[in-house]
Amino acid sequence: MDARSERNAVPLAVDLDGTLIATDLLWESLFMLLRRKPLCLFLLPLWLLGGKARLKCEIAARVELDAAGLPYRQDLLAQLRKDKADGRHIVLATASPKKFADAIAEHLGVFDEVISTEPGRNMASGMKRDALIEAFGDGGFDYAGNSRADVAVFDAARSAIVVAPDRAAARWHAVNGGELLTAPRPTVKTYVKMLRVHQWLKNSLIFVPLILSHEYFNVPLLVLCVLAFISFSTAASAIYILNDFFDLGLDRRHPTKRNRPFASGMLSIPFGFASMLGLLAISGATALFLPPLFGLVLIAYLVATTAYSLSFKRMLLIDVLTLAGLYTVRILAGSAATMIGVSFWLLAFSVFFFLSLALVKRYVELRSTELPAGERIAGRGYRAEDQEVIAQAGMASAFSSAMVLALYIQSSAVRDLYEMPWLIWPLCPIVLYITIRMWILARRDEMHDDPIVFIISDWRSQLFGLLGALLLFTAGL
Repeated sequence: MDARSERNAVPLAVDLDGTLIATDLLWESLFMLLRRKPLCLFLLPLWLLGGKARLKCEIAARVELDAAGLPYRQDLLAQLRKDKADGRHIVLATASPKKFADAIAEHLGVFDEVISTEPGRNMASGMKRDALIEAFGDGGFDYAGNSRADVAVFDAARSAIVVAPDRAAARWHAVNGGELLTAPRPTVKTYVKMLRVHQWLKNSLIFVPLILSHEYFNVPLLVLCVLAFISFSTAASAIYILNDFFDLGLDRRHPTKRNRPFASGMLSIPFGFASMLGLLAISGATALFLPPLFGLVLIAYLVATTAYSLSFKRMLLIDVLTLAGLYTVRILAGSAATMIGVSFWLLAFSVFFFLSLALVKRYVELRSTELPAGERIAGRGYRAEDQEVIAQAGMASAFSSAMVLALYIQSSAVRDLYEMPWLIWPLCPIVLYITIRMWILARRDEMHDDPIVFIISDWRSQLFGLLGALLLFTAGL
């Protein structure tokens, strides 16, 4: 018997979470549950009192797993398929609940047997080791795992396949050897993507009240704005992480969002959860240096964005109206931080302008998704036939923002604030150029699905935006 035949004669047990898939199904299913039934949050402690196995099974009973969309480790999966073709007996041995394990085994078609968590039996670490020894004998199986919980099973196996190991598993491999399958490590770019740093550009709206009041060189107010910017940016990043948790399944079915750090499995959900709490702590600590009113605005923002992630984003029109409102909240945050009042004109312009951007985002999303008539886009309240209405509403909002701006320029408030108010008039065609051009490009399928990313990368938008800022500054001299 050659070495390969001898190897294939020994059953291979394969761990699931972190080994076969680059994620943890307990965390994933928890956020799936909270997204659909947020009030179940209050049942979690009760379930946990019955043991971890009960917690897993209770959650699994209330959610459906998309086995096809999970981030499988393709190198390990290819090896399993080859072993299966050679006739090897392969076992899925996982601490995930039986419902999930069976769904994955059925989808992949490479497993002959499933050993998994059931009520009263959490199939992890020592319990998994004992079950495998009972089935195949001590040293009568090979085992593929990745974490501290797998070390006890490694010790009982004939040989080990250590996959994307954590520190404990890496130390075990360094001492005991075995096959090692590594995974790409996160880079700085990965963490930047997690934080959505490019989205911090939205928080520059915090400086708008300061700029429009011509307090450019007021250092104390500038410091307050910078602190508010930091507080809002860290809070926004925390909410983006939470939103990623809720949207894991949807993101994996999206052509570009599937590459996000958590959807792809590049970063773990526990790491993201800890990062989210840390970011919220930084945001709250920074807010303590600002007026109490800013703290109230920040809380309102967090509540609104969480509601958006949980529910509003799936509601027809409510989603885009919420997004437009969240942009406007940033302006109110700048006002609260500096105690500089904002006018009705500014808020009205903001609502219409950012409503147009929110609508173009949805329009591009609809254009990029092939849907049969009558079917809604996944996770949204829109159908393919809504494209034209969205485009009309978006362009109407763009023109409305320019109209509000024109009426403001003609008002007495401008004559009091600006020495040369006539210099502000070109802002109207600038606003129209930026917004209508976005819509034209969107209809040509040449528009990025995120308007903020588009503006960052589009030199024409940047040039006209800079020209508008220069005109505002000059008019106030």
